[in-house]
Amino acid sequence: MFTPKQLAQFSDLDTLLYQYILAHGEKVAYMRIRELAEVTHVSPTTILRFCKKLDCDGFSEFKTKLKLYLEKTETKWLNHSYESMNEFLERTLKSDYQAQLSAIADEIVSSSQVVFIGSGSSGILAEYGARYFSSLNTFSSAISDPFYPINGKQIRHSLAIILSVSGETEHIISKLHRFREEGATIVSITNTKSCTVAQLSDYPLAYYINTEFNDISNVTTQLPVLYLIETLGKIVFEKL
Repeated sequence: MFTPKQLAQFSDLDTLLYQYILAHGEKVAYMRIRELAEVTHVSPTTILRFCKKLDCDGFSEFKTKLKLYLEKTETKWLNHSYESMNEFLERTLKSDYQAQLSAIADEIVSSSQVVFIGSGSSGILAEYGARYFSSLNTFSSAISDPFYPINGKQIRHSLAIILSVSGETEHIISKLHRFREEGATIVSITNTKSCTVAQLSDYPLAYYINTEFNDISNVTTQLPVLYLIETLGKIVFEKL
């Protein structure tokens, strides 16, 4: 509703209006222009100019946009993590995860090195995965920087474990492609098998959890990813 460009154009009176609207949005959405003018001690003309700066033809259009904005920013209920995890574990018991993980573990044992790749929260899990595997006698590294250079024959016989909820992040796909060019084995852990990252992988692991967003980011639970990383790490340790 309030873009940085619009905020930069605000005068002192506009800022006063802006602050009042943020604090009393529910009331303002049903006020008349004269009522808002009285409580903020500005003129109706100032309010109309304020509305113009927000690309509204008048106060009525502004109130309509304000109501939509308030509905959008209303608190959203998120799924309980234990519900998502129970759902995942129930599916895991009925699937061939163990057979897949065992096959991936064989590839890891024969690889020259293991590299975890991710960004954002998946980047944090990539670092955790590398540390966890290293603690179980499989030295691993992590790449969470989207601009990290990947070059050299050293990655030719490596195994890359790609972590991505959506499986559609451009720089992650680019990293996967670079490893693929050098002949590395690709394992992916994504939310679905239909995403680009999974489609480009030798061993796609999908956990199928309801995706959840708040107003600024993807907050889908990462518990299945932790489960898969730790289970795989222990299977590799047993094979070693």
